[in-house]
Amino acid sequence: MKLGYPCINREIGCTDNSTFRLASYSEERLIQKVENNLDCLFQILQYNVQNGFYFFRISSDLVPFASHPVCTVDWAGHFRGQFRKVGEFIKEHAIRISMHPDQFVVINAQKDDVVERSVKELEYHCTVLDEMALNSTAKIQIHVGGVYGDKRSAINRFVERYSSLSKSLKSRLVIENDDRSYSLKDCLSVHQKIGIPILFDAFHHQCLNNGETLRQGLQHSGTTWKKSDGIPMIDYSSQQRGQRSGSHAKTLNIALFKKFLLETKGLDFDLMLEIKDKEASAFKALNILRKHQNGKSQSENAAGS
Repeated sequence: MKLGYPCINREIGCTDNSTFRLASYSEERLIQKVENNLDCLFQILQYNVQNGFYFFRISSDLVPFASHPVCTVDWAGHFRGQFRKVGEFIKEHAIRISMHPDQFVVINAQKDDVVERSVKELEYHCTVLDEMALNSTAKIQIHVGGVYGDKRSAINRFVERYSSLSKSLKSRLVIENDDRSYSLKDCLSVHQKIGIPILFDAFHHQCLNNGETLRQGLQHSGTTWKKSDGIPMIDYSSQQRGQRSGSHAKTLNIALFKKFLLETKGLDFDLMLEIKDKEASAFKALNILRKHQNGKSQSENAAGS
């Protein structure tokens, strides 16, 4: 299992998602921000390797406004050297990478302009990973989208739009069960139509399910990943007390995480912690995971002696 956190490292004060207002856009400002973001991304990855975190979600804002008509800069060509440098470091240290576009990316939308913008944004994400020369185990996760009063038609639109995407993009896309509209069962129905892998969100499954246990959910989603997709990715969080249902925890609930590890014992996956204090909770989780694995090894050794 590889453990990680998304986008921001609070300890080193560096972020790969520094951006600016569209009204103040200029090529000079864009180049400055992208250079800073790529430098920070490299620093974060170095920090992660030094501390045992081998799963990271790259920010969608790595290249601000990359899919917007205002951006006419050949950013991929301009920063090819830096992208390759980051990619080589990722491959050298076997770091698992994902990206997660914002909620406005909805390829099953009813409006054509929304779909067009969504596809452009997804192609931008794909270009980032391609420029790093990462293989198809680097994933872009999205939600199925809206329901629009007719889930069957909405799923059919997703299937139709997905089928028209580029081969490179389709090789990277995974769908995630959400907490309000599309359960694991719904995602499995999409997978059956087009073969897209399912990134299982354990917390969303707690909020919206069809009676499957956590372990069953992991097992069902795990079968949707091919060898070329890599080990299944999992998102983990828990409910923040006193907030609306589905609000992610501010920090790791140690008791719940230990329970999660016991319930998923023997299953292989890479784990993304969607906890608001980022690497602080990742350190707690990593310490628990190491103790859990050490205890398992000692039990196996005792049984074999």
